[in-house]
Amino acid sequence: MLSIKKCKKCGKYTLMEYCNICKEKTITPHPPKFSLEKELKYEKYKRKN
Repeated sequence: MLSIKKCKKCGKYTLMEYCNICKEKTITPHPPKFSLEKELKYEKYKRKN
């Protein structure tokens, strides 16, 4: 499955692993997945004083 990617150097969007303009490696522009359930599961460890 193809996903949209963004060039770190020039900021252009593409579907390729490398940018067509500057030949730089592309990255996924989406933020990491967040799960509230997972945050609540480990909350007791974060609140240690």
